[in-house]
Amino acid sequence: MKMDLEFERKLTIPMETKQLYPVTPELEPLVEARAAALRALFEGRDSRRLLIVGPCSADNADSVMEYLTRLRPVAERVQDKLFIVPRVFSNKPRTNGEGYMGLVHQPDAAGRPDPFKGIIAVRSLHLRALRETGFTCADELLYPENHRYLDDLLAYVTVGARSVEDQQHRLTASGLGIPVGMKNPTSGDLSVMLHAIHAAQAGHSFIYRGWAVHSKGNPLAHAVIRGRRTEDGRSLPNYGYEALRSLADRYLASGAQNPAVIVDANHENSGRDPFRQPDILRDVLASCRRDPELGRLVKGFLVESYLEDGCQPPGGGVWGRSITDPCLGWEKTERLIYELAEAL
Repeated sequence: MKMDLEFERKLTIPMETKQLYPVTPELEPLVEARAAALRALFEGRDSRRLLIVGPCSADNADSVMEYLTRLRPVAERVQDKLFIVPRVFSNKPRTNGEGYMGLVHQPDAAGRPDPFKGIIAVRSLHLRALRETGFTCADELLYPENHRYLDDLLAYVTVGARSVEDQQHRLTASGLGIPVGMKNPTSGDLSVMLHAIHAAQAGHSFIYRGWAVHSKGNPLAHAVIRGRRTEDGRSLPNYGYEALRSLADRYLASGAQNPAVIVDANHENSGRDPFRQPDILRDVLASCRRDPELGRLVKGFLVESYLEDGCQPPGGGVWGRSITDPCLGWEKTERLIYELAEAL
């Protein structure tokens, strides 16, 4: 039986998109320098902490760029203690398939889906971030085949809680030359996350974008803990000292290369209350001071932040307020970054 799909239009291929929106020669050293810095951080040759910070979803290019423009001087002031990678997530996984699915689907959040324009909008935004602020950014590896549209621009990617057990995500991660954060699944099963790290660090032969390909393995694949959700819908954290210590024991015993943990301060760790994120960072830092081994393992944090506090429905009309998960507003974020740097 034939597939019951309506084929609307053929999308531009990555090579064509890169030719139209290139990383120019003067920008290439910025990409290379930030990639080298991140590699040093995950390999333990740089003692700074990583802070991945920005909107839950990059829904509007201009408001995202205003956020990044404000972030740039702050990042420079704390660069001795923190390496900041902006969160510019252009794909939004949906648990039940409903709601805004990100810039790659809807370049106009109030308009109809248009993946053709969405792919161009996403590359244009990441390129604009590099050109105007010098930032290479983080995105989510929601659609593994789409990574080729951005592989010359991205600093960091996450494999989300709903994707971490998927074979194609793990295999694709094994062929990426940048750090890949494997989140624990929504159930909180750490075995799934640790297996994903093992798979991503190994070499594989597989099918990718119509090609038979081979990967050498990604030694920078690592853990991102984001809490868990119970069967009855309650949010439970996994960032506390005992949880971190238990994860460290299992992780370090696994023989993984460059063991590292990034603590996601929102999602189930905060109960989706963005205003709890500063307290979570303080608690984790206290655990790191208490246990030097945890201090070496915890490489940084992921914080959801935008220009305005909270969230609103698509078309809500407040500039720089999230239309997906609630975020910490800019003023609170700026204070948090300076406090974090002071505590390190």
